[in-house]
Amino acid sequence: MAATSWSRAVKPRKWALSGSKTAVACLFIVATLFPLVWMGLSGFKAKNEVTRTPFRFLPEVWLWENYLQVLQDPAFVRAMAFTLLASTLFALGSLVVNSMAAYVFARLEFPFKRAIWAVVISTMFIPSMTILLTSFLVVNELRMVNTIWVLVLPGMASASQIFFIRQFYLGIPTAIEEAALIDGAGPFRVFAHVFVPMSKGIFVVSGMTMFLAMWNSYVWPVLTITESDLTVIQQFLALFRGARSTEYGLLMAGSTLALIPVLIIFFAFQRQIVQGARLSGFK
Repeated sequence: MAATSWSRAVKPRKWALSGSKTAVACLFIVATLFPLVWMGLSGFKAKNEVTRTPFRFLPEVWLWENYLQVLQDPAFVRAMAFTLLASTLFALGSLVVNSMAAYVFARLEFPFKRAIWAVVISTMFIPSMTILLTSFLVVNELRMVNTIWVLVLPGMASASQIFFIRQFYLGIPTAIEEAALIDGAGPFRVFAHVFVPMSKGIFVVSGMTMFLAMWNSYVWPVLTITESDLTVIQQFLALFRGARSTEYGLLMAGSTLALIPVLIIFFAFQRQIVQGARLSGFK
């Protein structure tokens, strides 16, 4: 009887705890999605309706012209295409560089390994703004300014991504690697044929992180890109806001369209993103 009474008392507590967790999760989802949904709906509003008081969530009159006008702007389409190309190259290049560096630090032994690893990790604590001017001087001397490579190459190696992938590689059983070495495979072949196939989830998370970093970059492109044909999407939106500061409907439409490629990529790889985030905690 005592056990039955105790179980009856525990059940309401479990339900209350589960309900509170659900409520917090729903509140977090609403707080996260509300600005995005409002931005998308504001793209259908007239320029004076976005900032109208009292606040109105849905458009009074749905204006598709805002989205059509942005899509018909060649500069916007060119900026989207160029940013997509630069972000893709940046993400793919970073995966190659960072994964190989992570494998070296996780599995291979070489002189001064600990010291070099300490130097690599220490770069995570250097604010990017403090080396902005020196970085510009370097790329200017290399004649990379106003080229796509000035956006892709400088930030390709990332200490945080090397650390992230290295943590996953440390959790892979050594028996798998030893079996490949016994079969006569060298370090590069072990990396390419053993580690890379097992790293799909981690690669998706790392690649998405670097893709978003390039897609949302603004300060570095403004400093190194001055030609209109090489303008990235954040530059375009900033220039658009300066030229049409009162046309909030058009600005919201452009910002929403700039978000769509990122959402498509996220939903296409959401399973791998969840899997990669879970596997990264192996060790």
